[in-house]
Amino acid sequence: MEKLAQEIRISVRGLERGMYVSRLDRPWLDTPFPLEGVSLKTEGDIEKLQRTCSYVYIDTQRGIGPDLRFLEFSEDPLMRSAKGQEELDALRKTNWTVTSDLQSEVKLAKEAHRTLQAGIAEVMGDLKEGRHLDLQKLKDGVEAMVDSIVRNPSAFTWLMEIKRRDDYHYQHALSCAIWSAAFGRHLGLEQQDLRNLALGGLLCDVGKTQMPIELLAKPIPLTESEAHLVHQHVEHSLRIVGKTKGLPINIIEMVATHHERHNGSGYPLGLKGLEIPIYGRIMGLVDSYDAMTCVRPYAASRSPHKAVAELYERRGSLFQPELVEQFIQTCGIYPTGTLVELSSGEVGVVTAVHSLKRLRPTVMLLLDENKKPLAEFDMVDLTVSELDKHGAPLTVKSGLPSGAYGIDTHDLFLD
Repeated sequence: MEKLAQEIRISVRGLERGMYVSRLDRPWLDTPFPLEGVSLKTEGDIEKLQRTCSYVYIDTQRGIGPDLRFLEFSEDPLMRSAKGQEELDALRKTNWTVTSDLQSEVKLAKEAHRTLQAGIAEVMGDLKEGRHLDLQKLKDGVEAMVDSIVRNPSAFTWLMEIKRRDDYHYQHALSCAIWSAAFGRHLGLEQQDLRNLALGGLLCDVGKTQMPIELLAKPIPLTESEAHLVHQHVEHSLRIVGKTKGLPINIIEMVATHHERHNGSGYPLGLKGLEIPIYGRIMGLVDSYDAMTCVRPYAASRSPHKAVAELYERRGSLFQPELVEQFIQTCGIYPTGTLVELSSGEVGVVTAVHSLKRLRPTVMLLLDENKKPLAEFDMVDLTVSELDKHGAPLTVKSGLPSGAYGIDTHDLFLD
């Protein structure tokens, strides 16, 4: 079967040999190329396009993919649903601003994090023992977490990254709550709606407490019949939340639909596009992102940078394009907690992202240009610091895998 095209719009500055250019920002007849579609085999091909176009579309099924630094979000009407965008616009009730610096907020966030962890542990224990879901045990933690995220979303997402453990299912619930609230803040939702999103993130997989632990912890891919059993966790979750009084309908919708997908390939109902409730779409995106970046029993984790790239490639197929673009503005091309190397050779960890300047995060420098540990960590905001100490342009050169150069981010900001 012929593969479907997967087009990504990039600046011509990001063209490389091995890419397949499927569309231009102008008619092909206005260019030196005789055919509609070209495989870039020489530097000459690249130079011709750079002289002619500002951006192009590359087909990642027929050639190599792009460096994320050169992505340009598409305005193509074929990819963008006016109704979907209107729905997102209608969510915005406020514009939040950062009111607390990172180091001050981390101290407050740590206490909220401990409260929420204790609440989740108690609730999960109750459910495993057959007791009812007690929302009151989660309420204080959720409210404290949302208050922190409203003040400065970077603090809680930072804590989430450096406190990850091998217990995937436990940490995944907490991470989904954090990302859901941070994403909702970016979208402009009001505080009570952020609490609902966070609570929905915690509850989406509670049905897994009713499943055999050996199935959930299996270190190799599941068989078809085993996967079918795991898919039934949605039904189990709905049974649990259905017995819980006072849950808003949008939380129940999150639980029911967070595994549905934009192209109808999800489960359990095979819903498509805007048939999936907006909170379900938000949670589906957050759930997938965090699953990719967590250590799972059956799969290695991806770096946040690579997970963002995969979400972007799947926009329009698995996920609503407008929602993917907004989520990337929330977490950045280089999300909080990502190790990066700067053009100066220095290495650091991203501590904050800027929605309007996704390629210029705030970075805590850990290693100097010779990859030697710095005596004192230094914060550099790339939206402000445009040049390095030699007067050269200062940019993020690349994302690095977790643990690069022996760096353990768990030791940072924990005192």
